Amino acid sequence: MAEQQQQHNPEVAEPQKQETRWCVVTGGRGFAARHLVEMLIRFDMFSVRIADLAPSILLDPSEQTGALGQALQSGRASYVSADLRDKSQVFKACEGVEVVFHMAAPDSSINNHKLHQSVNVQGTVNVIEACVELKVKRLIYTSSPSVVFDGVNGIFNGDESLPYPTKHNDSYSATKADGEALVIKANGVNGLLTCCVRPSSIFGPGDKLLVPSLVNAARAGKSKFIIGDGNNMYDFTYVENVAHAHICAERALASDGPVALKAAGQAYFITNMEPIKFWEFMSLILDGLGYERPKIKVPVSIMMPIAHLVEAIYTVLAPYGMKVPQLTPSRVRLLSCNRTFDCSKANDLLGYSPVVPLKEGLTRTIDSYSHLRAELYRRKDGPSKASIYLGSGRVSDILLWRDKRQTLATILVLWAIYSYFVASGYTMITAVSKLLAGASIFLFLHGISPRKILGYTIEKVPESKFHLSKEMSHKVALLIASLWNYAVNSLKSLCSGNDWMSYLKVVLSLLLLDLLGAFSLESLFTLVFPLMFVAFYVYEKKEEEIDGLVLSIISIGSRLKSDAERNIGTKTNTKSE
Repeated sequence: MAEQQQQHNPEVAEPQKQETRWCVVTGGRGFAARHLVEMLIRFDMFSVRIADLAPSILLDPSEQTGALGQALQSGRASYVSADLRDKSQVFKACEGVEVVFHMAAPDSSINNHKLHQSVNVQGTVNVIEACVELKVKRLIYTSSPSVVFDGVNGIFNGDESLPYPTKHNDSYSATKADGEALVIKANGVNGLLTCCVRPSSIFGPGDKLLVPSLVNAARAGKSKFIIGDGNNMYDFTYVENVAHAHICAERALASDGPVALKAAGQAYFITNMEPIKFWEFMSLILDGLGYERPKIKVPVSIMMPIAHLVEAIYTVLAPYGMKVPQLTPSRVRLLSCNRTFDCSKANDLLGYSPVVPLKEGLTRTIDSYSHLRAELYRRKDGPSKASIYLGSGRVSDILLWRDKRQTLATILVLWAIYSYFVASGYTMITAVSKLLAGASIFLFLHGISPRKILGYTIEKVPESKFHLSKEMSHKVALLIASLWNYAVNSLKSLCSGNDWMSYLKVVLSLLLLDLLGAFSLESLFTLVFPLMFVAFYVYEKKEEEIDGLVLSIISIGSRLKSDAERNIGTKTNTKSE
C-alpha cells in the first residue's frame, strides 16, 4: 500500500530534491533576533543564515543543546560575520536568500549620531541594494515606535497615520525613521516586497538591558523613585510576540494576490495589546524578583535639569572613559510620558495577534532571571570601610546609626549644646568656658546629691573616670611622637621633589585645614556635625558605588595628567628643534 501511494504521489519525495530555501537575519545575535532565529528553526520554514558583527558565533550553554546548536550542526543554520557598513559583506550575507529580516541596529541608549547614521541609514541602504541586485523576494525591517515620537508629546493609542515629527527625541529614533522610509520606498523595486514592524518596548528572557538595569538600580538603592506622576501608560511587547510578528509579516508578503499587495510597503505597530502603567510594569518585575517597588515620585521639572547636566558631563568626559549614563534627557522623557499604540492594522493585514499574554510573559521573564533575585544578593563579609575609618567602636556605632538610641541621645546632647552655648552668639572662648562651667556645676551637684532620690538610685561617677593612667599617657605620647615623625618624613620626601602623591596629600590637607579654619563654631554645629551623621551612613550603604565613582574620577584625572604631560613634552621638543 505504501509503495502504491508512493507511485501515485511522487511529490511526497520531491521536497528532499528541492533547493534549500534560505533567509538571513541581520543582527542575528541580538535580543529579539535570537528569538526569531529560534522560531524560524522550530517552524522549519527556512534554513537560517545568522549575520552579525562578531567574527564567529559563540553559543550560550542552553543554545548548544537547543534547536540552534542542532541546526548549526546539521547545516540548517549558518553564521556569517558582516558589518552593515561594508557593502561587500552585506552582499555576501544576502547572497542566495529568499527573505531578509533586517533587525541589526546599534545600542539605542548611546546618543551617537555618527554611529546611528552609519548603521541605521547607510547600512540599510546597503541591505536594500543587496536585496534588489540579488533578487531577494522579501525584506522585513525592524523599526521602532519612536520614529513617530517627538520626545515632548505623549502618544495614546497611536496608529500608523501618525507622521514623522520634525524633530525626534534622539538620533537613534531619527535615523530609524530614515531607514524605515527607505525600506518603504524600496517596495516593488525589481520585484522586492518590503514592510516594517515597530515593536513597542520589548521584554523577555535573554534581555541584557531592561531587567539587569532594574536590578542594578534596585541594589544601588535607585529604584525607589518614580519620574513623573506614575500614571503614564505604556505598551510592552513580549519578545516571542515580536518574533511571531516578523513571521506574520513574511507570510503576508509571501501570499499570492491582494493580501501581499495590501501588506507590502506598509509600517505596523506591534504590541501585546495590553496597555499598562509604565511604573506598575517595572514594579511587577522588581516585586517578582524580591526588590522594593518604586514609591517616591520626583517631578519631571526637577529631573530634566539634572539629566541635562549629566549629559553635558558625559560629553566632556566620554573620551576619557566615562561610561554611558543611565540618566539622560531622552530617557527622562521616555519614562514619564504615555506611549500606547493601536495594533488593528497589523491584525487586519498581517494576521498578527499576540501568542503570549502579558501576564505569562512577565512570569517567564521573572523566572528566567532567578539568579538575580534579591535573596541571592549579599554584601561582602567583614566590616565596612566607614566602620574601619571610625575605629569600629562606639563612635562608629553612633555615626553609622547602629545603636539608634545612642545616636539620638548624641544628637540631642549636641542640639542642647548648640542651643544654649552656640546659637546665643557667644565667642569660642566664652562658649567653651560656659560649657566647662556647666559641666563643673553638673558634676558638683551630682557629687553632693544623695545616692537615692525618690526611690531611684543615682549612680556616682567614679574618680577613675578622670584619671589618666601611665599606660594611656604613654600611648598618647607615642601617638604625638609618631605624628611628629610622620610630618618630618613627609617634609623630607617633599624636599626631594619626586613624590607627587605626597605633595598632593599635603596640599589637600592644608586646603582642608584652611576650609575648617574658616568655619565658625555655629557652622560646625549646623553643617559639619549633621554632615557627619549623614555622610558616613550613606558611604557605608553605598560603599561600592562611591568607591567606583572615586576610582573613575582618579582614572580620568590620571588620563588628563598624562595628556597634559604629553602635550607639554611635545611643545618642549618642538621648541628645542
